[in-house]
Amino acid sequence: MNDLSPVIIDLEKLKNEDLEESFLHSLGWGIKTILRGVFGKYELPVQLKGNPSDVRSFLSTLGAEKKYIENFKKLGLDNPKTYKSKASLDSSISQFQRKTGIKWPFK
Repeated sequence: MNDLSPVIIDLEKLKNEDLEESFLHSLGWGIKTILRGVFGKYELPVQLKGNPSDVRSFLSTLGAEKKYIENFKKLGLDNPKTYKSKASLDSSISQFQRKTGIKWPFK
């Protein structure tokens, strides 16, 4: 029944590309689609490629993004837990960008 094409994020390819706005838009769409799947909107196959360290960093940042969104939705923007999860997300994004050289497409 699952006839959907997978979202493919190849971190090695992203490192070697001159990242134009349209390419970053594509990465942003992929991450947004994955997050929608995580929040139960629908199932979508995902292929994440890259060296294990970069993949772990990507998944950590994606997890921090999810946690921030959950806290924001549940607790609101002014809650201390939301602030803490935002700080954790910012740290994770910085580490991901420093480690991989890939710009995280969301602020």
